[in-house]
Amino acid sequence: MSDNDKSGQTDGPATFEQVGIPERDKPPFVRLPEIPSLFEKRGSRFASLAPGHQLEPFLLFLAEVSRLQHELASEPFEPAMPTEQDLRLRAANAMPTVPREDLPNDPAVLDLFGRLLERAQGIEMPEMASTALGRAQAADELARRAMLTAVVSDAIPMEALPEHIFAAAALQIAAAARSAKVPEEFVHPVADGVCPCCGAPPVTSAIVGWPNFEGSRYVQCSLCSARWNHVRVKCVSCGSTKGIAYQAIEEQPDAIKAETCDNCRTYVKILNERTDPQLDGVADDVASLGLDLLVGEAGWRRAGVNPYLLGY
Repeated sequence: MSDNDKSGQTDGPATFEQVGIPERDKPPFVRLPEIPSLFEKRGSRFASLAPGHQLEPFLLFLAEVSRLQHELASEPFEPAMPTEQDLRLRAANAMPTVPREDLPNDPAVLDLFGRLLERAQGIEMPEMASTALGRAQAADELARRAMLTAVVSDAIPMEALPEHIFAAAALQIAAAARSAKVPEEFVHPVADGVCPCCGAPPVTSAIVGWPNFEGSRYVQCSLCSARWNHVRVKCVSCGSTKGIAYQAIEEQPDAIKAETCDNCRTYVKILNERTDPQLDGVADDVASLGLDLLVGEAGWRRAGVNPYLLGY
């Protein structure tokens, strides 16, 4: 593992250099999830990362889960939404616009979870996942609601992690659908490490290559996949600008690094989409698990949340 960048100072071409942004329009604060392509692209990315990978069976399973999410997200789905008055109130008080805590009590979300469990029978999966799917299918409405609540509360029982993957997959669809419906003017900063749309923690961040905003940094929500603008060389978790460093695995492509913070001793991965536009915040997070293991051994704890990596 290498420590390429301390406090924004570069030491060679492998670092995320500080880029001077020309005078132009300010990068938009938020990019709402693009439902038509979100899960389709993620599924394709999981599939492309799988061949020859140590996690190949798991990555192929997640590719199928993502494709199922795309199928369900393409069908009519009307989650409960706050009123415009509620949206204005939340915006004025720095609160998430469509809080994730609402999701488990929405009948439309519970129905979506049921449909996902039913159709998941048709995808190929590891034996552990198949057993977990059976348990989730056998659960009654109250138990399924409890599973959804555990996911949005970041309180998943360790002994039941596999079946909660399916609950998280359903919630990702529902949360993305809600966030996509919110007018951008109601989305404002909430707090460090909190999605301004649904209030979930981040999964990763990225240096984007978007026209007019190339080099800007965006943090991605672990649940609804909204992205919000964030200062570079600044901790996503605590907001500190001191003691920031970028860790990478030596002799491997440096498009994915771990941004570590000495202040709170946490890290969130940072993806360089300018180097590789095909990167996906969720899929590449799973595929770069080796980086998590090395950074964890060095004393930092993971701040990014990925429902497919719970337990690591």
